Amino acid sequence: MTQEPKKPTDFANVYSFFAATAGLFPERPFFNVLPETAELYGIVPGALSYGDAACEIEVLFSAYRDAGYGKGNRVGLLLENRPAFLLHWLALNRLGASIVPINPDLRAAELAYLVEHSEMNLAVVLETRWADVAAVGGLQVIAPGDAVPAAAKRAPSTDCGFNDEAALLYTSGTTGLPKGCVLNNSYFLNCGEWYRFVGGHCALNLEGERMITPLPLFHMNALACSTMGMIAVGGCLTVLDRFHPRTWWESVRQSEATVMHYLGVMPAMLMSAPASAEDKHHSVRFGFGAGVEERLHAPFEERFGVPLIEAWAMTETGNGAVVAASQDPRHIGTRCFGKPQDEVAVRIELDDGREAPAEQPGELLVRRAGDHPRYGFFDRYLKDPEATDAAWRDGWFHTGDIVKRNADGTLAFVDRKKNVIRRSGENIAAIEVEGVLLRHPQVAGVAVAATPDEVRGDEVFVCIVPTEDFKPGRAQEVAEDITRWCLEQLAYYKAPGYLAFVESLPLTSTNKVQRGELKSLVADLRMRDDTIDLRHLKKRAVA
Repeated sequence: MTQEPKKPTDFANVYSFFAATAGLFPERPFFNVLPETAELYGIVPGALSYGDAACEIEVLFSAYRDAGYGKGNRVGLLLENRPAFLLHWLALNRLGASIVPINPDLRAAELAYLVEHSEMNLAVVLETRWADVAAVGGLQVIAPGDAVPAAAKRAPSTDCGFNDEAALLYTSGTTGLPKGCVLNNSYFLNCGEWYRFVGGHCALNLEGERMITPLPLFHMNALACSTMGMIAVGGCLTVLDRFHPRTWWESVRQSEATVMHYLGVMPAMLMSAPASAEDKHHSVRFGFGAGVEERLHAPFEERFGVPLIEAWAMTETGNGAVVAASQDPRHIGTRCFGKPQDEVAVRIELDDGREAPAEQPGELLVRRAGDHPRYGFFDRYLKDPEATDAAWRDGWFHTGDIVKRNADGTLAFVDRKKNVIRRSGENIAAIEVEGVLLRHPQVAGVAVAATPDEVRGDEVFVCIVPTEDFKPGRAQEVAEDITRWCLEQLAYYKAPGYLAFVESLPLTSTNKVQRGELKSLVADLRMRDDTIDLRHLKKRAVA
């Protein structure tokens, strides 16, 4: 009989939580590296057991302790999705030091901002990026296997507590400079507890779960949700370097995954592959993620036999206010992400401050029910008390997401508040238009934004990355074909008013559109002669 582990929130810090699981299941695999990932990274494939991981963490802990690191220190980690990332984090967490996960795609100006803003004391960096980080200056930089240099100021020897900082995660910066979210041990432990006990379609067991994810460890989904969820049940985590559509299902089978995490772009790419007799030959019981295109949701589940459990959360909320469609009804084929659990308080607010009635979109406000409204959330935005207070005004966390409440209490996503286009009094969700356009056979990528219109206030501006067979000489014809097709799928006012073909889109590391950069791009494209004006095609249909 499998021994029942303690609740994650019974522990003081992430390390002690991991150590307890390692004590119960020392022979079980903790972190699995598939051959494809190992070849790309130049590391050894195979599984690292909980017991062996604990031994490696002990060695790193001694090195950091002897060098004087502890509470008050921040250490940057640029280690991609390698097991070394988690080993260094757990060793530092035991000492009370915090980590600053570094996106490997960052370049000079972005690295300089991160290093200066976080005030990290040390960075552990892959050799291929060592020179780039070292060039920033102001901190010591080492490769994963190097000796740990003495800390500039020796940290006091104190215990790492439940409410002490464990990590500093930066937001994607889709609308401006990234904000540093201070995340305490309580944040991560609560994530593990939520996943351990949420049940329903997302139920985990103690018999040896195996999760696969292509998401980066420098974001909360993989670091907090996936990692903590697996530690909570003594499960094994397989983290790919990134999502590879052509080999995804082979990776799933090799990893023997019972759970997979996904982003909305993944199901669309997987559905575009030819159907195969192998489509259902896997062990996955459910997928957990967000953003699956509505019209692909049911067909994906039918074809691959995997229920896709849509969920909502943010770096700032963690699992303190996560909402997931882990229970029925899931309303497949809509943007429904489930009904909030009793411990999550929700308010949907209109622009005038009134609470939105059912079926009417408004901004999603969340907090923890009861006497501790911020429990499980981020601690604060580093060095930005004004932004922290603004996000928490009136005792609610303002998410910036527009949602609506269905009659049965489930919630449905509409779009980010800043992505809503206001055209002639009609609210248009950029994400809805993007989802439709992505289904057009000549569209490889798309981003939609508002552009000023003297008559209508805003107009819909569409940036399209065309497929490889696109011929620039036919741009006008293709643009009009896309627009007429869009007019068959959506209300006329949502169709493109302007369209520009571009080579690439400004994206984050998780393929989200950088909305701040997109706004600047659209402003530039409006001035170009090759931007196509399609407003003459947008006419209200007459019954």
